[in-house]
Amino acid sequence: MPLENTTVASPKTWETTSTPAPSAAPPPAQPDPETPPSKGRGWLGWLIAALLIGALVFVKMKYFPSNAAGDKKGGDKGAAGKGGPAADGAGKGGKGGGGGGPLPVQVYVVKATNLTDEVAATGSVLPEESVVIKSELSGKITSLNIKEGQSVSKGQLLFSINADEAQAAIRKQEYNIKLFRDQERRQRILLDKEYISAQEYEQSNNQLLTAQADLQALRATLSKAYVRAPFAGVLGLTTATVGTYVSPGAEITTLSRVKPVKIDFAVPGRFATNVKVGDVVSVLDEATSKKYDAKVYAIDPQIDPVSRTQPVRARYANANNELRPGAFVRVNLQLGETTSALQVPTESVIPEASGYSVYTVKRNKMVPKKVKIGIRSDKVIQITDGLAVGDSVLRTGILQVKPGDRVKVAK
Repeated sequence: MPLENTTVASPKTWETTSTPAPSAAPPPAQPDPETPPSKGRGWLGWLIAALLIGALVFVKMKYFPSNAAGDKKGGDKGAAGKGGPAADGAGKGGKGGGGGGPLPVQVYVVKATNLTDEVAATGSVLPEESVVIKSELSGKITSLNIKEGQSVSKGQLLFSINADEAQAAIRKQEYNIKLFRDQERRQRILLDKEYISAQEYEQSNNQLLTAQADLQALRATLSKAYVRAPFAGVLGLTTATVGTYVSPGAEITTLSRVKPVKIDFAVPGRFATNVKVGDVVSVLDEATSKKYDAKVYAIDPQIDPVSRTQPVRARYANANNELRPGAFVRVNLQLGETTSALQVPTESVIPEASGYSVYTVKRNKMVPKKVKIGIRSDKVIQITDGLAVGDSVLRTGILQVKPGDRVKVAK
């Protein structure tokens, strides 16, 4: 079969200058090798967020567990049901025990008691009489009759000072007086006969009177050389001996009368009107812890403006020298006694800016009350207003409760 020469048509071409080529679908975009895929970025963000949330939850549970505990209590309350033990502990007992039930406390039931109204004070023992024996003249001691710590009677000679000069002056003055007396007698005779004037006689008589007065002064000076006990008492210690030269004002010894003794003390000014002469006070000697009864015999008319106290003095017989002058004593002055006093323990009374208060218990709840106090001691305080017999006053747990808190009285 003969081959026919056929002409193959050339492919059709498009002129780029006249007709644009048809648009084709763009090839799929290839990811940039330098940019991470978006799916990896989202996974990393979720991981960081989860770590932050976990850290916050850990901090909350570690350092702020209150909400968790509250949620647990709420769950317990729901589980226990209304009126159950958990509900009672979490709800009603929330105030008194911080959510753990009523606070156990101890109370004191107020009752009427006997109370002695007395004033306590500190005092000192004073001798009934006391004097420092001194020399009024200068000279040497020629005799010494002082026995230290021994009793002497009134007027007994204690010591004497050399008085030779005074004695000589007295003898001289006695001679002058004798002369002046003779002159006065002769002048009186002449006056009676009117040989002299009255003025001349008066001059002679005046000389006699003056000499007699000088003699009395010399005798008084001589008496100072012999020192005697002004009253009966007990002598103190001395450093003087025979031959010691003393000057005027030199202290030789002391003399004290210690039977009886005085008790010097002071009471607060508000009790000044309650103290009367004749009241009996109880005196406690700190050295021996023995008590003695003394009687008030003098009250100072003025209150001390510095200490605002009333000075008072009592006297004790001290027959056996029980109290020594200078000793420190405690004095209790009884002002009266009552049989219906209300007293509470000292720890139950709370001082405040406006007064005092106590915490009472009513229906298992704490209720504060304002009170007025009276006599107080180391253990109890008298309540004059604000309480009644039968009230229960807190003794413990005072710092842990607030008004309205539930408490449980310990048996």
